Amino acid sequence: MIVTTTNSIQGHEIEEYVDLVTGQTIMGANVVRDFMASITDVVGGRSAQYENKLNQGKEIAIKEMKQEATDRGANAVIGVDLDFETLRDGMMMIVASGTAVKLK
Repeated sequence: MIVTTTNSIQGHEIEEYVDLVTGQTIMGANVVRDFMASITDVVGGRSAQYENKLNQGKEIAIKEMKQEATDRGANAVIGVDLDFETLRDGMMMIVASGTAVKLK
């Protein structure tokens, strides 16, 4: 399945716009990771623990969005947008949304 942030796919014609599709995940961060990230923040540099957690959440949200598109008979998702929100201490939400389409 082709997934893109653009509104068209070069070399492919959109036959049908199916529907809006989404995938989301809410993830918690544990105390050890929070502690290690705070040390990284004090010392400087990047927090690999949080970056890994963000990437994991992004992959889950995209996978769910693609599954919803497949279930609706689409073979691509265009106009994909990723949103990241902090809900409360140690909780984050990642949402992937896009337009499911059928390509010729």
